[in-house]
Amino acid sequence: IGLLAKNAILVVAYALDRRKEGMEIIKAAIEGATARLRPILMTSLAFIAGLLPLFFASGVGAAGTRSLATGAVGGMLIGTFLGIFVIPGLFILFESLQEKMRKKTKGDDMEIVER
Repeated sequence: IGLLAKNAILVVAYALDRRKEGMEIIKAAIEGATARLRPILMTSLAFIAGLLPLFFASGVGAAGTRSLATGAVGGMLIGTFLGIFVIPGLFILFESLQEKMRKKTKGDDMEIVER
């Protein structure tokens, strides 16, 4: 869970940096995901490769070890691939909502009330 959260944070931070440079929201999200794709895949696949001995364990206690490894490997695979596609989409959604809210509050501040 920590590794998946770190990956998501890095994608969003990279996209925010590009957004502050003036890039469009969608382009910043895509660039953030593509720039972080290789490091995300490398760390996730290394984690999964480290769990393979547990996954193929035999002997005493192998059933418990296999069930633990199956959950960890499956969760990491699903989390990685969902994170690659879902995190940029959520970034686009929430960043555009935040910008709409900023425009609304700036527009309200500029309103002058005469008495």
